[in-house]
Amino acid sequence: MTSFGFPLSNFSRKYTVTFLRFYSVTAVRRLASTADSIRRTPQSSAAVFASGLLRNDWTKEEIKTIYDSPLMELLFYGAKVHREHHNPLSVQQCTLLSIKTGGCSEDCAYCPQSSKYKTEVKAQKLLDTDEVLVAARKAKEAGSTRFCMGAAWRDLAGRKSNFKKILNYVQEIRAMDMEVCCTLGMLNEEQARALKEAGLTAYNHNLDTSREYYPKIITTRSYDERLTTISHVRDAGISVCSGGIIGLGEATEDRVGMLHTLATMPQHPESVPINALVSVEGTPLGKQEPVSIWEMIRMISTARIIMPKSMVRLSAGRVRFSQPEQALCFLAGANSIFTGDKLLTTANNDYNADQEMFETLGLIPKPPNFNQGSERQKIEQVLCALMDKISKDAEIEAANRSPISVGCLHKLPEEPSVMALLRCAHLRI
Repeated sequence: MTSFGFPLSNFSRKYTVTFLRFYSVTAVRRLASTADSIRRTPQSSAAVFASGLLRNDWTKEEIKTIYDSPLMELLFYGAKVHREHHNPLSVQQCTLLSIKTGGCSEDCAYCPQSSKYKTEVKAQKLLDTDEVLVAARKAKEAGSTRFCMGAAWRDLAGRKSNFKKILNYVQEIRAMDMEVCCTLGMLNEEQARALKEAGLTAYNHNLDTSREYYPKIITTRSYDERLTTISHVRDAGISVCSGGIIGLGEATEDRVGMLHTLATMPQHPESVPINALVSVEGTPLGKQEPVSIWEMIRMISTARIIMPKSMVRLSAGRVRFSQPEQALCFLAGANSIFTGDKLLTTANNDYNADQEMFETLGLIPKPPNFNQGSERQKIEQVLCALMDKISKDAEIEAANRSPISVGCLHKLPEEPSVMALLRCAHLRI
């Protein structure tokens, strides 16, 4: 035996062996003790529910325990679910343009566009076609793949000529190979179908907050009216974009309540914007304190865990967060930002700063996704029909131990995209 290249005497050899035996036993005991400690540590709810499975039966209690998980656990498991369903480096760049600003009859306590408050925002007419299309082209050149248009209206009643113009905007922008989103207030079924026929990709209609806290923020439109518009949008085959705002003075239970409403819809919204209030002087919430980055991360991580396939959009309020803070939001599960000078009427992050952030973090622009709304529903319906067929044939197939044949799909709708997807699946019992 040698030590560092030198031969050991009998005396040294004896005590070296004794030392190594003692050290080995001690190390093993320490490892065992650590393992026992890990086993005794209770799992957080974020860990328990981070299966990544699609569920529409969440309870408020389950969501609350996820939201209240230790922050590092919540961040880790939000990131885990995010990576299972999305490319963690892919972030969509979107542009939001106010095509009709100010003069709104609603009394949303956070909004400077309300005619009920004295703010610097002045009422304007609907923008001309050239202004809108030029803005859309510039947005695409700057890297945006989704163009959103917002109008400060309660609804489209009595606005037939303006609605026709907007339908034309949708057609023209969709022809640029961009996703097109609108937020125009409440819609009826006929208006939703017209937008779908024009090529609209998504419709934004936020819940803002929980049903319980909602009357303290808005009195001119009910919570159920918002849900009805969302239902019309979904039924028309348009992708639903719906989220809310934190920092309105709400309690944790209200944040949980809003997420619960979203996560228990018949289908999760394709997009879930998480906004941090940007307080504006002259509105009832003009003096509200800004939310912290940790509150944003709790919302984003929780939304990601309970709605794993949805786009979680880091929206208003991002301008207050540093690059490292935004990086934590992307890690937690956000995969979209709004670029451009403004978000409707409030300030937004500088374009060059965003490009620098993408380069620093190694982020890549997310391409447009036109497989939303009715196309996605069509695939899901065919897959459900397939699973029903598999369930009925399961006993026979299990007895034969043979693969489930794709030939059993001959009675299903023969949509090319659907059939291509199904033929890629090799299903066995």
